[in-house]
Amino acid sequence: MFNPAPSDQSGAAEFAGGRSARQQRYRDATRRAILDAALQLFVVDGYATVSMRSIASRVGYTAGAIYSYFSSKDEIFFALADEGFRLQVAREQAAPPGASAIEDLKAGYRRLYAFSVEQPQYFALLFLDRHVPRITREYETFAFQRELRAQMFRRMERCIAEGELPAHLDVALASRLLFVSVMGIASLRVSNRLPSPEEADLLLDHAIEVGIAGLRTAEPRRATEPTASGISDSSSSSCHS
Repeated sequence: MFNPAPSDQSGAAEFAGGRSARQQRYRDATRRAILDAALQLFVVDGYATVSMRSIASRVGYTAGAIYSYFSSKDEIFFALADEGFRLQVAREQAAPPGASAIEDLKAGYRRLYAFSVEQPQYFALLFLDRHVPRITREYETFAFQRELRAQMFRRMERCIAEGELPAHLDVALASRLLFVSVMGIASLRVSNRLPSPEEADLLLDHAIEVGIAGLRTAEPRRATEPTASGISDSSSSSCHS
């Protein structure tokens, strides 16, 4: 029996390894092309009207071929959602702490708004399209996303601890009140419903200042009023809500 020399075996292994690496690069590039095409189609045409076939057509594949990458349109959406929120997480992690508790709070909401400015397609898909899958429960599996919400609450708690905001505030409810104000302005900007981006930026600053001023003068909540934990998350795609 012929036994290849050690050098021949080494060369065969290197060839096999190189082929495997090329195949993986090809699969990675194809997966990226599918996600990019899907993101554009979801934003332009709406999630509900886009099919796996239309995504495949955009990247030059048959409908059956892309099923080896994603099992469904929902799976593509969740992959894009994961990417979008990871971009937001990276922004949070890179941000320096604020000079004061209240400035840190303001900066956190400005970063949320900045995400909509710099990543409008991800923002539109995640927050504006009402037909995307419900993702609140899905995101409970993403520890980094839970941490984002926890950071938002911690900034509010720091303001209370340092006397910038009243001690009786419901942290979750107060955080959500500012959140919906910022999200509303961001949504109007992304949807081109405001005269100019500059007006949206100015409106954002006013909304944050007015919101914080309102929290500073808020009276203690009556016992019959619902707490933030009693507000349903099911109506929102965002895990912040």
